[in-house]
Amino acid sequence: MRVVLAEDLFLLRDGLVRLLQAHGFEIAAAVETGPELAAALAELDPDVAVVDVRLPPTQTDEGLQCALEARRKRPGLPVLVLSQHVEQLYARELLADGTGGVGYLLKDRVFDAEQFVDAVRRVAAGGTAMDPQVIQQLLARRSGDDRPLARLTPREREVLELMAQGRSNAAIAGKLVVTERAIAKHTANIFAKLGLEVSDDDNRRVLAVLAYLDHGR
Repeated sequence: MRVVLAEDLFLLRDGLVRLLQAHGFEIAAAVETGPELAAALAELDPDVAVVDVRLPPTQTDEGLQCALEARRKRPGLPVLVLSQHVEQLYARELLADGTGGVGYLLKDRVFDAEQFVDAVRRVAAGGTAMDPQVIQQLLARRSGDDRPLARLTPREREVLELMAQGRSNAAIAGKLVVTERAIAKHTANIFAKLGLEVSDDDNRRVLAVLAYLDHGR
């Protein structure tokens, strides 16, 4: 699996290169600026891009904008964005085209090698990997009493958070130490209360939930 990596801090970039290589990834390019990232994405056709939001020369959202432009040229290009802080706008922009293959993680998650590598693989496979803190903020923002989210039970909200992170029913069941059948029931209730069509496709159902949570911002 070929990866284009963009991170301006040398030590972190070098560490990510070594970590990904140790888990069987091929590093097609490891760059530190926005223009270098744009060129690498256009020329190398990677399987997945791991991109820091803020890159030189602007140090604003250069990395994110390069990734979004690459996805416009190649719809569905898997992109995992790394950020120092939760920025809901960045998460919204990533999810806007609804094609999947996107992730948004805080850089703190990088220090959990297993979690980070799992996120890269999930995104590369066309799934989603959203940071729990992003999901929590989206849920909190949509939790007013006049919203459908208010009808969810505490357990259903917990399941929704894990589902929105990209976890399958089996993974959620393992996390909550319940049966997969129980999670399937919770999931059906969640979709019914949110007015969403039930789907067995994990990627589509996650995108549908995230799109709902982000609707009407």
